[in-house]
Amino acid sequence: MASIKDVAAEAGVSVATVSRVLNDHPSVSPAARAQVLAAVETLGYRPNAVARSLRTDQTRTLGLVISDVLNPYFTELARSVEEEARALGYSVIIGNADERPELQDHHVRTLLDRRIDGLLVSPTDGGSPLMLDAARAGTPMVFVDRWIPGMNVPVVRADGRTAIHDLVTHLHRLGHRRLAIIAGPAATTTGSERVAAFRDALQEYGLPLPDAYIGQGDFQAASGRRVTEEFLDLPEPPEVVFAADNLMALGALDAIRARGMRVPDDIALAAFDDIAWFVHTDPPITAIAQPTPELGRAAVRALVDRIEGRPPQSVTLPARLVVRRSCGEPGGESRGESRGEPPYPHTSPQRSNT
Repeated sequence: MASIKDVAAEAGVSVATVSRVLNDHPSVSPAARAQVLAAVETLGYRPNAVARSLRTDQTRTLGLVISDVLNPYFTELARSVEEEARALGYSVIIGNADERPELQDHHVRTLLDRRIDGLLVSPTDGGSPLMLDAARAGTPMVFVDRWIPGMNVPVVRADGRTAIHDLVTHLHRLGHRRLAIIAGPAATTTGSERVAAFRDALQEYGLPLPDAYIGQGDFQAASGRRVTEEFLDLPEPPEVVFAADNLMALGALDAIRARGMRVPDDIALAAFDDIAWFVHTDPPITAIAQPTPELGRAAVRALVDRIEGRPPQSVTLPARLVVRRSCGEPGGESRGESRGEPPYPHTSPQRSNT
């Protein structure tokens, strides 16, 4: 295996010059840089990342702790994070919290022990002393999708309130009046925020949201099945079930079918977090789509800004209602998809200093 001395000899420069080129130091002339890069290519030289991290106090590695790797939303988010990080010269180590706060903190602790340069987290609950301590100690950190209120950490997220309002408007126009929600955990910001947005939108149309129409889920399919069964057992079941994430929506669909009922003939179904599977269900499911790839890329850029000493910023991107056929829609084609429009409007992200 070639060494840095071999590269210097091949290029006809000093070891110090090779080191400057590899670390992208601006003091190297274009001619010397070209010679060194040619020698690196010829010899197949690969820098020792561990040794470099000891010299520079950087590992060029980011940590990502996601809430549930089985959730297609977080799988897509992780992919976009990894792609953007690689484009910026960073590697990513991923930890799956499985919606469990203790497992989340285990991954955070392990990543910090491995001297990552920065941390991306989608918190599983509303508080973590470990993350609070890490942020206070100066660890570069960005929350993505969810956040912990009160922590001075940039947040990259989608604003779902407008899309939820659009969904309720859509359901009201279709003639639905009894609307229920399968909520995510109240301890998560997304869980509480989606219920509040749903309630506010219903109030605007003078529609009630009785306690019996608020089912407590946990962003897992089993809870979607359980809550939907409870809705169906009510003396007056809802006309629409809105699941606050995609896995709970799939669980709700299972429960409805297990009763021999059909969507939307017997009960309508809508979901937050659109996924590719929803176009293949019968009927295709009306859903709120988040700009997931854009969120992942924006989160990486925000974290790298913080690592490299630039002012940290929060970013908010718009979510969007995608209309299909699970709520009794006439025609059955998705707005935007049927006309070949882009999946998200060209809306500038909202940024705020954190």
